[in-house]
Amino acid sequence: MVRQAQKIRQLGGDNAVVKIPMTTDGLRAIRTLSQSRIPVNCTLIFNPVQALLAAKAGAEYVSPFVGRLDDIGQDGMEIIDQLKTIFVNYDIKTKILVASVRHPVHVLRAAIIGADVVTMPFEVLKKLPVHPKTDEGLARFLEDWKKVSPSGDLPL
Repeated sequence: MVRQAQKIRQLGGDNAVVKIPMTTDGLRAIRTLSQSRIPVNCTLIFNPVQALLAAKAGAEYVSPFVGRLDDIGQDGMEIIDQLKTIFVNYDIKTKILVASVRHPVHVLRAAIIGADVVTMPFEVLKKLPVHPKTDEGLARFLEDWKKVSPSGDLPL
């Protein structure tokens, strides 16, 4: 993992952040890479203790998979809330990256909690600016405008 991470960093330059899985070997790799100033995103995190271990090993980011936790009947966002509390309590600088986002409520809760980054599929992103009451309000405004100006032109 360390050799591959060094190669990825070399190819990607200063913008490259290497993903390392949450395993015992992954924690060792994170420690080695952080000492070499290679930023790491520790991925496949499913509980707060895993994220704490990754942060203590030197991870730049931790990526809890909230949607996958939801899939097995847990509240995936609870881990984000717990992590934020832990990281604030101990002044840990590791960033919380909310992964496996399934719907806009995950994005909202991540923002309320204070997560640093959210990754999401394009389908979720497209839903963020949409609300049925916005569409309804716009339709009403347009109907009212047609009553005042049947041509639809704006007065200049």
